[in-house]
Amino acid sequence: MQLKLLATFLLLDLAFGHVLLGRSEENGPCTGSGGAPGVCIATAKCEAGGGTSVKDKCPGTPDDIRCCTKPACGTGDERNCRFASDCDSGVIETNKCPGPDNFKCCMPKSGGGGDGYPTPDFPSTSSGCKQTAIDGAKAIVDAFPGKVKEIGCIRKCDSSDTSDHCDGMATDMMVADGGVKVTTGEPIAEWVMNHCSSIDCKYVMWGQRIWEKSQDSVKPWNEWRYQACTVIKPCTNGDRGDNTANHWDHVHVSYA
Repeated sequence: MQLKLLATFLLLDLAFGHVLLGRSEENGPCTGSGGAPGVCIATAKCEAGGGTSVKDKCPGTPDDIRCCTKPACGTGDERNCRFASDCDSGVIETNKCPGPDNFKCCMPKSGGGGDGYPTPDFPSTSSGCKQTAIDGAKAIVDAFPGKVKEIGCIRKCDSSDTSDHCDGMATDMMVADGGVKVTTGEPIAEWVMNHCSSIDCKYVMWGQRIWEKSQDSVKPWNEWRYQACTVIKPCTNGDRGDNTANHWDHVHVSYA
């Protein structure tokens, strides 16, 4: 009798374990129609974020938790929503997808010229941009093919004291459309820091933070100083009020 009960419990345990192996979880990954990458979230949250819910793709979750997919998002609807860890191109836009923070709008490797953005046009000395800045921009693009969309250099200013752009000694390495907050500038900014001497950089700014050769030691971006306040004073954590002023859509590099 005891052996029969033990055998029964073992069978139940195996069966229950098999069921658990097939379970999904809220905010976890799933696969939607046509193999589209998705996330298991509430249908209302999915619809609010512009996604489409698919039944029976998130087993073991409440009825209202379904597989949410969004196959077109971001600039020109060229991207799709997927977990950031699965974004092979590394070109990501934030706040474009429903679900958890790590479910983001990703440009596939096949987009933007085969591997991100096509090689951008470089500024010329005839525009007022200095050769040092042009050479620095070329070195950055060579190190990060497909990651830089556009390059800005010269800017009309009342005084060169306000910006190195006035003298053509700075480049804005655009990694997204203007005003779009992305995450892809961080490795570029850290690369500039690590190669500052070879490209004659003076300082680099990304994501509300600044690293300056004359006063900062080499360290991860999240340990850099916050940028100074400009229009908004006082400001919190270098927040100047929009994604461009906060350097979330471009890496600013000033040259010596």
